[in-house]
Amino acid sequence: VQLQASGGGLVQAGGSLRVSCAGSGRTFSTYNIGWFRQAPGKEREFVAAISWSGGITYYGDSVKGRFTISRDNAKNTVYLQMNSLKPEDTGVYYCAATRQGATTPNYDYWGQGTQVTVSS
Repeated sequence: VQLQASGGGLVQAGGSLRVSCAGSGRTFSTYNIGWFRQAPGKEREFVAAISWSGGITYYGDSVKGRFTISRDNAKNTVYLQMNSLKPEDTGVYYCAATRQGATTPNYDYWGQGTQVTVSS
């Protein structure tokens, strides 16, 4: 499966942004999808994940209550709605796919990333 993240941009603190992960192929709906982010000089961080059916979601502690992950398998797309953004949410956001559990650290396929910048 090939993934392409999009929708990043520059937003002020407290604002909202939605990033999307578009997948190719008929098997997209069989993959659990995760969002990760990486800020300059920092390790990659788990943000959120969603099961293949969309019925189970997971969130990193730093985004709980502010971010919402969802998917539309008919459109081969996973969304990450980000509200109440903070400067520390700044980073490159990557989506990834796995057939292991959604909380696995071993995602098999990665998109190219989209930059999110939150100004204070």
